[in-house]
Amino acid sequence: MSLNSPAALEFLQNRRSRPAKTLVAPAPTREQLLPLLTAAARSPDHGKLEPWRFIVLEKGAMPRLAELTEQRGAALGKSPEDIAKARNQFDLGQLAVAVIEVQKPSPKIPAIEQTYSAGAVCLALLNAALASGWGANWLSGWQSHDPEFCKQGLGLAENERVAGLIHIATESAAPPERPRPDVAALTSWVSG
Repeated sequence: MSLNSPAALEFLQNRRSRPAKTLVAPAPTREQLLPLLTAAARSPDHGKLEPWRFIVLEKGAMPRLAELTEQRGAALGKSPEDIAKARNQFDLGQLAVAVIEVQKPSPKIPAIEQTYSAGAVCLALLNAALASGWGANWLSGWQSHDPEFCKQGLGLAENERVAGLIHIATESAAPPERPRPDVAALTSWVSG
């Protein structure tokens, strides 16, 4: 029997990511982060492949990733503005969890379903952090899609890619509410 949880539904209807630039110390400790990772790992996973894994980027890793972002941006011909914006998430970052999609060979589970599962893990981790009182934001950026950055910075294998970087720390400023989608305009009903 399903558990009726009006408080959980209300949270989901009102949740709001916090801009990464507003997240300050302290960040969750390892002990505080483990329950959030456990919640995220309960995401839908057709075939029980676990087509994802976590890399926790603690504060000490951020300067190295910021420098690598600058190096890769220059090598790729990115504009100074694009480099600065991409670097900023590491320069200001307190803690981020890189959710890594791990494509696994399967005769039954298409690659796209593995991608969806990794995306579900990102959203579940984001929501778990917010529900626990942390500020959190799901980011990526061009460097997350650069194979050389992923290999050098995160040690990713050929069958892996970044699904998202979930920044988690203490919220320093609540963002204003923003317009939300018109669900009625986006919904079709099929009854026959």
